[in-house]
Amino acid sequence: MDGSERGRALSLNWQSAVEQTVSGLGYDLVDTERGERGLLRVYIDCLPEAQQEFITVEDCEKVTRQLQHVLEVEGIAYERLEVSSPGLDRPLKKSSDFARFVGHEIDLQLKETFGGRKRFRGTLLAQELTQGVDEQTPASSAPVGDATTWRLVFPEGKTSQVLGFSLHEVREAKLVPVVDFKGRRFAAPPAESNNEDKEDGDRDE
Repeated sequence: MDGSERGRALSLNWQSAVEQTVSGLGYDLVDTERGERGLLRVYIDCLPEAQQEFITVEDCEKVTRQLQHVLEVEGIAYERLEVSSPGLDRPLKKSSDFARFVGHEIDLQLKETFGGRKRFRGTLLAQELTQGVDEQTPASSAPVGDATTWRLVFPEGKTSQVLGFSLHEVREAKLVPVVDFKGRRFAAPPAESNNEDKEDGDRDE
């Protein structure tokens, strides 16, 4: 095994360890980041079927303690560990993320230009939702099935347009923050827990 292969194996090892730990504790792993000076950031959310509506500081502390143990056992090097909720602009990474937030407004950035632009803001639909329903009034409660092609309804002048896309075409997708303290994502500010004094709570760009 050469150096590049060992690097890929190590990357898969720590990512797999984090994912298995988070899911084993009953949370959804949203994203992971390797930052400067050995920083490892982990973003978690409640599962869609969970009765709990948002991540608390206690949730982050619970995951932090278990991850510290697992990373030590697995011999995975890091200097600082931060576990937090994804915040108001939650990223959408997996197919299950898109299925979960059908009917929500998202910001979408494509890898390639389409119609002279890469960035779009609109309401997320699954492919099935555009068949036999009004595309301008999507229903988040409609079934999403196993669609691999998604659609975004976005304003274009005085009309609405529908953009079809697949996950491999997406550079970045995230929820549009909504100021609604009655909603599940905004019942509390983003929770966070780390294993050392916090130095930088913002994501590395």
